[in-house]
Amino acid sequence: MRKWITAAVLGLMCVGGAANAQGEGAAGIVQGRQAGMMLSSVAMGAIKASIDAQQAPSTQRFNSRALARWARAVPGLFPAGSGAEAGVPTHAKPEIWSDRAGFEARAADYAAAADRLAELAAGDDAAAFAAQWTVVRASCQACHTPYKAE
Repeated sequence: MRKWITAAVLGLMCVGGAANAQGEGAAGIVQGRQAGMMLSSVAMGAIKASIDAQQAPSTQRFNSRALARWARAVPGLFPAGSGAEAGVPTHAKPEIWSDRAGFEARAADYAAAADRLAELAAGDDAAAFAAQWTVVRASCQACHTPYKAE
């Protein structure tokens, strides 16, 4: 399953990068970040499945590191002009840009939580790893609630 997830991640990253490289500008950025958000959901789901199956945290090193990298990249994927005006459907609320400091603070919390999850994946404390997954999930929601239209 890990190979399929890795292949899916790489494939969607290439699609998002290719869209932007073709000169689609803000529309390409929106498509790339949407692909990344979907992939972060896949990684979170795989991590949760491993926790539920009582697998060692080390089985989730790749997914945890990928999630941490993604979390650090999130703020840069919301440049000015990449909202509804980009011409493609987006769930990003205007508050991302009007409350940039709040958005970046929540994104930093998410990145810190994901970094800690990746650190714990290198160890063998399954209880701490599972608890940190819950922290990461909460930090996702803390950003989605004010900045994502459902």
